[in-house]
Amino acid sequence: MAQLDLGISEDAAKQVKHILETKNLKGYGLRMGVKGGGCSGLTYDINMENETRPGDKIAEISGVKVFIDFKSYLYLRGTVLEFSTDPLNGGFSFRNPNAKKTCGCGTSFSV
Repeated sequence: MAQLDLGISEDAAKQVKHILETKNLKGYGLRMGVKGGGCSGLTYDINMENETRPGDKIAEISGVKVFIDFKSYLYLRGTVLEFSTDPLNGGFSFRNPNAKKTCGCGTSFSV
């Protein structure tokens, strides 16, 4: 597996593992990526997946298997996936040092 400049906080890793376990997704990992859209131009995308795609980088981060395509990695290098249980702003979020501008809800960004 590759060494990637990405991070997953302890809380986010626990949540991913919990989702994989409760949904009985043995052998799955987390696909992190970006796609066009949102207020600022690019949106974050995460899914549970068990297959690699051509050109994927694969790593184990905080005990979680991570898949990421090369293009998304260019935008997400140095990013940390976080998780919060805050009732108003809870869920997964990205702390991305490459984002020059983000929308108010934090789900889209531009570089």
